[in-house]
Amino acid sequence: MQAEEILYGWDPETRIVAVETVTKDTTLAIYRRTETDEVICRTVPFRPWLLLEEEPPFQIPIAERIALDTDGKDVGLDETSRKGYRILALFDDLMSYRDARLRLREHHVEHLACNSDARMALTRLGKTLFKGMAFEDIRRMQFDLETTGLSPTAPDSRILLIAISDNTGFKTVLEGDEVSILEQFVAIVAERDPDVLEGHNILGFDFPYLIERAKALGVKLSLGRDGSEPWRAGERNYAIGGTTRPFRPVYLFGRHVVDTYLVVQRFDWGRQSLVSYGLKECARHFGIASEDRVELPRQDMLRLYKQQADTVLRYALQDVEEVERLASIITPVEFYQTQMVPDNYGQVVASGNGEKINSIFLRAYLHEGRAIPFPQPSQPYEGGYVEVRARGVLRRVVKADVESLYPSLMLTYSIAPASDTLGIFLPALRFLTERRLEAKRKAAETQKPSTEFAYWDGLQASLKVLINSFYGYLGGPFNFNDYDAARRVTEEGRKLVQSLVQSLEATGSRVIEVDTDGVYFVPPEGVEGEEAERAYVAQIGATLPQGIRLAFDGRYAAMLSLKTKNYALACYDGTRILKGASLRSRADENYGRQFLEKAVAYLLDGDIQSLCQLYEETRQRLLNREIPIRDLARRERVTPKTFQSELKTRSAEVAKGVPIGDYVWVYERADGRLGRLEEYQNDENIAYYIDKLYKFARRLEEAFPSPQDFDKCIPSPKDSLQALQGELDLFG
Repeated sequence: MQAEEILYGWDPETRIVAVETVTKDTTLAIYRRTETDEVICRTVPFRPWLLLEEEPPFQIPIAERIALDTDGKDVGLDETSRKGYRILALFDDLMSYRDARLRLREHHVEHLACNSDARMALTRLGKTLFKGMAFEDIRRMQFDLETTGLSPTAPDSRILLIAISDNTGFKTVLEGDEVSILEQFVAIVAERDPDVLEGHNILGFDFPYLIERAKALGVKLSLGRDGSEPWRAGERNYAIGGTTRPFRPVYLFGRHVVDTYLVVQRFDWGRQSLVSYGLKECARHFGIASEDRVELPRQDMLRLYKQQADTVLRYALQDVEEVERLASIITPVEFYQTQMVPDNYGQVVASGNGEKINSIFLRAYLHEGRAIPFPQPSQPYEGGYVEVRARGVLRRVVKADVESLYPSLMLTYSIAPASDTLGIFLPALRFLTERRLEAKRKAAETQKPSTEFAYWDGLQASLKVLINSFYGYLGGPFNFNDYDAARRVTEEGRKLVQSLVQSLEATGSRVIEVDTDGVYFVPPEGVEGEEAERAYVAQIGATLPQGIRLAFDGRYAAMLSLKTKNYALACYDGTRILKGASLRSRADENYGRQFLEKAVAYLLDGDIQSLCQLYEETRQRLLNREIPIRDLARRERVTPKTFQSELKTRSAEVAKGVPIGDYVWVYERADGRLGRLEEYQNDENIAYYIDKLYKFARRLEEAFPSPQDFDKCIPSPKDSLQALQGELDLFG
């Protein structure tokens, strides 16, 4: 197979915007959006399938068995047995297939089946969605509900309005009685015929509320392209970097549902630049907030709607406008990956990158009639080279980055899974790398902002994510994983970065921090200004092996180095970048984040005295109850563990009546219990918050010349506990 066929499938059909399996006749409904913007549908037959290691010891309704070729090699990397999925079992219809899966699961028989019917069909057909399309070519609709409250089943619950927009410029707000609003919404979705419905937290709030209200009012929500209603599936996991979070997807026949609240968390995983994933915070961070942005308290929406309806309408429209802009930034990566991955867009958006690569490899192997290996069991291995070599505040800092270190090493040293008997791993990686370089070049040559620039930039970003996931695939729980190969990649990576550090130090640089593939350092005397810094990085890069490129990745007036992956950077334009949970964590109370942000600014400016004053002023404001309770409160998510864990007893108390998955704002009360923000009675635990302030300040201790200097500036509350108690008594 050619590399392009491996990655994009062998079927060249373009402009497919959705596929759905039809159970009654076991066909695949294929929806295409033509170049004249018309959506047409046709059906094609397909045969459901799954993979078996061996024949099960009981009868299942298999219509045809195809023995998969092991190429004379052990597909399971087990010297004593030929383990792996060696039988492709085909079924005549979906009912037989589902019955077989149920029986295999009940009897714990080893088998492999796709987690969606769309993936099952596309894998065998070699088709993918969105071929020949740019992100701007699909029709995306955004919607947002404004309601009387958070619960759709409360006695006074109702939808006040629905704001709608799409990426063609269409905007409207639906008002009136609730039945009319719902019926209008159904009609507009049918008329505008979007491929994707988007919203911020629509899976956690808007869709569940919409479905419940329609059910209560007897309105049929015919939002699917076949006229069917939304189907809310059971809980599954949404992949976010190295972790997952539970969510309940909503499926619409022939359309995709994308929740920007979830997507932005994945988008921010490596960057860690957002302190909140709320829509308003995201819009401000990305510079896409509406002019004269209206901000309203959700709990007062009914009163505000009665008194200031125009203001609420403007607020709701600004919500959907910002969702459209946010989706335009964070979802093109997933869109262009869907051109490769055999699945529907909504499924690709929720899947991890390793799972995406695995589905691409499975498609290629089955197309060639090859057996599929079992994943190797998990093994420990050493990761990348990470070290902090200097702490405190340093001036005149440069960052150099080894571009795509691990993928480059895999290509340079031909590191691939031993179970890849087809030899597709490295050709696929090389093709992606070359295509990304081409896309980057074309993006650089194209005027921005423009549709053409957005295409090339979105494409290169999606390819970068997939390229950088090839190493993670080797060390993950996937069919073609290989821990020996992963071990060799990190070993070669450590050697290379250590040699890079030696080269920097040998030429007079002071290395501050090393993080797997990047190095922060102070260049030697005489290397002054950006041009000289770039030339110096190029000089060091010339010593690296062929195929490994060292890139100039930034220059900074100052750097506050605390511990591994926790630092602050002062840019030459006056802006600052804070990285790491020590300096910006979404779990921290707002007063702590504000203190740290100001304290870091003083440290970067070399103004220790102002930091000392800031600490004392904040302490006094806490004593005087001058800090708003919202800045002291923290947001906690209600999960099943909230009510099951002994460690969560206090949280369970305040979470009573709050649905699983929702959030509650809590604060520390003087009596040792947690309180809900809305039930605040001037009873915050001042001693607790002063102690927490000290702990925030302790995160910066490494920035001081000595522990004694820190203690002098930031006295421990324990040293003055009696005096503090006296002050608290005075204030009641």
